Amino acid sequence: MWRSCLRLRDAGRRLLNQPRGALTASVGPVPTPLSPARAYVPPTERKRFYQNVSITQGEGGFEINLDHRKLRTPQAKLFTVPSEALAIAVATEWDSQQDTIKFYTMHLTTLCNTSLDNPTQRTKDQLIQAAVKFLDTDTICYRVEEPATLVELQRNEWDPIIEWAEKRYDVEISSSTSIMGPSIPARTRDVLASHLASYNMWALQGIEFVVTQLKSMVLTLGLTDRHLTVEQAVLLSRLEEEYQIQKWGNIEWAHDYELQELRARTAAGTLFVHLCSESATVKHKLLQQ
Repeated sequence: MWRSCLRLRDAGRRLLNQPRGALTASVGPVPTPLSPARAYVPPTERKRFYQNVSITQGEGGFEINLDHRKLRTPQAKLFTVPSEALAIAVATEWDSQQDTIKFYTMHLTTLCNTSLDNPTQRTKDQLIQAAVKFLDTDTICYRVEEPATLVELQRNEWDPIIEWAEKRYDVEISSSTSIMGPSIPARTRDVLASHLASYNMWALQGIEFVVTQLKSMVLTLGLTDRHLTVEQAVLLSRLEEEYQIQKWGNIEWAHDYELQELRARTAAGTLFVHLCSESATVKHKLLQQ
């Protein structure tokens, strides 16, 4: 039994460490249809195999170079992004890795991989509908009936965000204490779907990613519209959990780790949306050969 386990372990290590003919943005692409917002599950870690990171402009956009090799996606497509600012941000992710490449920290790279390969083959309309569907289970639309202190906290913190969204988009967004959730008017869905249609496919991938982190379409709208900061949006998405922690305490270090991870993912997704929505280029390279 032990020999079998050791053989499986060693075989797995050989697969991770063997030389590759084409450099890919992540090692061992694993499409996961059940998680469309993060279509690739990043591998854990790999020893850093490059010294320098740079960006160059090609016919299809901006490319990332690790030493003198061009980065490629898990499906072996040339890793090309539409804006120079996004290319610099991705290059910074790769350049900031130390002796070990920690792929699970490289959220921008993962989002670019998903946008380039589109492994689930979803259309723009499907991305929009997937994001709008989150209104049915939006975190800040589900309210508790007790205790009174939490009811008041939710009302004080969440109601102003809903009121902002209703005024900003001229829609109606209700809240509910029912397990069935709030009743979202069809017009609200149509208006928000029309708004999301103004974004390109890349930005929509980022929007859906943020929505799945916060479990809230309304908070995501607040972020993309720059009405909320990442810290505010994350705190609002964890309001009930933070309330319970204040009341009962938390597991040492675990709470802080989860909070920082959520902030990192949300910040990366929001940055991705903004960088994919802007056409201006960066005039001066931050990373050079």
